[in-house]
Amino acid sequence: MEGSESEEEEKHATKKGVKRKRAPPTKGPCEHGVKYRSNCKVCSACPHGKRRCHCKECGGASICEHGRIRSTCKECGGATICEHGRRRSQCKECGGSQICEHGRHRPQCKECGGSQICEHGRRRTECKECGGGSICEHDRVRSQCKECGGSQICEHGRQRSKCKECGGSQICEHGRRRTECKECGGGSICEHDRVRSQCKECGGGSICEHDRVRSKCKECRAAKARTG
Repeated sequence: MEGSESEEEEKHATKKGVKRKRAPPTKGPCEHGVKYRSNCKVCSACPHGKRRCHCKECGGASICEHGRIRSTCKECGGATICEHGRRRSQCKECGGSQICEHGRHRPQCKECGGSQICEHGRRRTECKECGGGSICEHDRVRSQCKECGGSQICEHGRQRSKCKECGGSQICEHGRRRTECKECGGGSICEHDRVRSQCKECGGGSICEHDRVRSKCKECRAAKARTG
């Protein structure tokens, strides 16, 4: 009788499953010096070099049905999306924490010495000299390249955000690019009431050695044709 009872207990135990021992709770930083292990890029990295929870290939828990990080997805009503349909931290109207005193995204602001600005005064990812990852085989920003079928190119062959027909987000009520509109107080307008990049007094980047706008300078175009 005793033998049969012990056999039944063993069967019951195998059905129930063996309780797995949990690792003791850890306090303090991980072996790489990051306070929370889940925030450590090395500890929580997936085979694709991303954080596992943010990786589409791994089916990360933070990826929504639209293939985006859930908290930043407009369709999902992500927690970081404000009432204006932008990321709250990057929204001027909401006084976002990443908006600097110049009204720009702080990491991308030259005046603030933004972390995304390279030594050539451009966004590092979009800089040819720095070998930016966003530069395509045609030497353009991939998303803005027609030949590459860039995601920012609209049906009219223009950048969607700068296209009047598409109602681009960068087009103001006066039908101009918002940053270059005097009435809107555009950020690209200098103290001389000109587009800063085309202003001689400001030493604009579009001004050539002949003191003209480079794209409209005959000497510069002729020199480019010879070298090309």
